[in-house]
Amino acid sequence: MKFAWIDVRSASSEQREAIVDAAIHARVDGIVSDDPALLATLPTTVKRILVGTRAEGDDLIVLHDVADQDALADLRTRHQDGDKNIAGRVDVIDDPTLTLACETAIALPYTLVEFKDPTKIPLEIVIAAADRSPGQLVCKAADLEEAKVIIDVLEKGSEGVLIAPATANDVFELVEALRVKTSALELTTLTVDRIEHLGLGDRVCIDTTSHFEKDEGMLIGSYAHGFILCVSETHPLPYMPTRPFRINAGALHSYAFGQDNRTNYLSELKAGHPVLAVGADGRTRRITVGRIKLESRPLLSIHATSPEGVEVNLIVQDDWHVRVLGPGAKVLNVTELKKGDQVLGHIATEKRHVGWPVGEFCVEK
Repeated sequence: MKFAWIDVRSASSEQREAIVDAAIHARVDGIVSDDPALLATLPTTVKRILVGTRAEGDDLIVLHDVADQDALADLRTRHQDGDKNIAGRVDVIDDPTLTLACETAIALPYTLVEFKDPTKIPLEIVIAAADRSPGQLVCKAADLEEAKVIIDVLEKGSEGVLIAPATANDVFELVEALRVKTSALELTTLTVDRIEHLGLGDRVCIDTTSHFEKDEGMLIGSYAHGFILCVSETHPLPYMPTRPFRINAGALHSYAFGQDNRTNYLSELKAGHPVLAVGADGRTRRITVGRIKLESRPLLSIHATSPEGVEVNLIVQDDWHVRVLGPGAKVLNVTELKKGDQVLGHIATEKRHVGWPVGEFCVEK
């Protein structure tokens, strides 16, 4: 679980109290200050990180600058002697200090790293070095935008992000960014009722900026209450190379089931739009559209029904190489589907208005 540290040292006197209150309310992991009196007022639900020297008996995490190997050796010894509330800060400006940051992250309970250059490659190296260490790694961000990038470095990012917020709103925005995650979906087995050849229409391929796993795809459907799991072009085809970033999704009117229980028309997706990858076991992850390809092709309509009797429809390109997933992540060519075959899908109970679930009367057929 990723966490936030809030540095209040540079906050204006007018904003500091509001920032501290916001940090406590948002349940940030820690507050950084050089004022022991301020830290003493904080509840036990938040870590108190003091920049400087602490008095004996203070229950504080003390942040020390680690400028060289001697400084690290001293802190390592103190930690081995029983100091569990010790943190090191490394300013990474070159290769030797990058090595120092890696060693600090392995040796100490808490390590704060700050990078001179905008590239995130040094951060990737520190994250990899500290991956098996029990300590926690925190990376300083210049602002909220950089914090959001840091969160996603190497998919999992550093464990913690530190910012010096200008206002209380910055605190809430950072915490919200840390909370962004996708929940698993309950998939169901749908039974194919009939297949219809519809003739020419417009279909959409979704090219994403991610590599799909072999059992992953996207939930697409003609109705907002039901979707079929369309598989990516990760699996080999006899006449063309695999395109593991692509979903041959469906006709342009179709819905794509996305994050936060929202749908989007395929026709309105575009480069940079977030979408949801879904595995055959129901796991999900947020990915990003890199390109949309809308082209006229013959279309095929798949009619299926859930065990509860909910009717689902998917209209796709009428071609053998277009595929959906069945139970057990079985890859099924759409032109070979027949009555009685089973496909994976998802049933949503809510109706929709501009993609959002609403509790209102609505009939789709």
